[in-house]
Amino acid sequence: MPSSPLSPLSAAAVDLSRHVRAGDRIHWGQGEAQPRTLIKALLEQRHRLGRVAVLLGESQAGLLQPEHTDAIDFATWCGYGGNQALVQAGVLDVWPCHDAALPALIRAGELRVDVLLLQVSPPDALGRYSLGCAMDTLPAALDTARVVIAEVHAGVPWTHGERYLNREDFDVLVEADYPLDAPSAADAIDSTDARVRAIARHAATLIDDGATLQSGPGAIPDAILAQLADRRGLGLHTDTAGAAVVELAARGALTNEHKRVDRGIGVAARLAGGARLRRHAAHDEGLSLRGIDYLHDPAVLARLDRFTAINTAIEVDLGGQVNTEVRGGYYVGAVGGASAFSRAARASRGGLAIVALTSTHGHRSRIVASCGGPIGIARSDVDVIVTEYGVADLRGRGLWARLRAMLDIAAPEHRDALERQSHETLRGAGVDWSQLVGA
Repeated sequence: MPSSPLSPLSAAAVDLSRHVRAGDRIHWGQGEAQPRTLIKALLEQRHRLGRVAVLLGESQAGLLQPEHTDAIDFATWCGYGGNQALVQAGVLDVWPCHDAALPALIRAGELRVDVLLLQVSPPDALGRYSLGCAMDTLPAALDTARVVIAEVHAGVPWTHGERYLNREDFDVLVEADYPLDAPSAADAIDSTDARVRAIARHAATLIDDGATLQSGPGAIPDAILAQLADRRGLGLHTDTAGAAVVELAARGALTNEHKRVDRGIGVAARLAGGARLRRHAAHDEGLSLRGIDYLHDPAVLARLDRFTAINTAIEVDLGGQVNTEVRGGYYVGAVGGASAFSRAARASRGGLAIVALTSTHGHRSRIVASCGGPIGIARSDVDVIVTEYGVADLRGRGLWARLRAMLDIAAPEHRDALERQSHETLRGAGVDWSQLVGA
């Protein structure tokens, strides 16, 4: 039963030991939907609860620390953001699974959620609370959790979506008040980087009027979308809605008018665009948040014409294979949804699967002879690779032509070494390098 029939508790009055049992698995929203008041209460009270587990998405930098594992076991499907502190300490258990599989795993109990912590908006005139900045995995967790504890924050937007909650849906409701724009991860790509702007210009030339857009998280996909303000009739079907969505809508570019499913409505799993996007989402009935199982539903994706998937990567090899998970032996990315969206884009009438990345990370090339991590997107599921040096169009090209195209978009200082290494790439694919050289 709810703790109070009328008003939320103060954060100081929350006693999680009344609701959380030893052995419970706890889950909460990721990114901008993290309920930070409740998370901090959990960390402060962890020694009173018995050992518990936490299922994480992207977490805020600096919030979770390795020392918290004295009472909490952390697991995740991604290495983004603040998860890096746990990854590098070797205390984060990674579940390498597609985003689309997460809701089913939660509902089946394989990723059981006992206690769900939520960040919600104030109620509307009908008394309905919105999930605010994310739908994501939360509908599945709501369907199965034994306990639901929420913090209500005046700055969280009342967003349109597939799920709303009433006061009786919460076991505890807590007041929250903190700046919503959390610090980003230290290694995030600067959106003002000249390389990002160049990538965005190159990629934008590939996207026409009427395209339905999917964009992964991060500065590069959002910068690409920002270049499309002069297009018309664009649609949105994406896991992450970034800040560029606001300008596209304001300039009349984003209308969703050509979509055969959700016509007139842009759909996303979560918001990741700061205060301006939150304000926009609170007033735009044409932006709806949906669970990630809907976003990845093959039957839905199959009805999207000109579906354009825009994702980034850690590295891409000379044949077009894409590593989205591991850099330098550390888990920094995710299996995510890029592979499913790329396949859908390639199958879509007029669709396009784009992978965009800077050519280097520090002094290391991100165009490589052989990927140093798992292959997240198969070379058969990529149409074009974009760096600041241009576009490698892999459509209809054999391995030799792909190799030449990929060398052209690598950083110039790495091209000679990559060419020397490239014969190993071709040999591993069963191609006789010496015959090609002589051709």
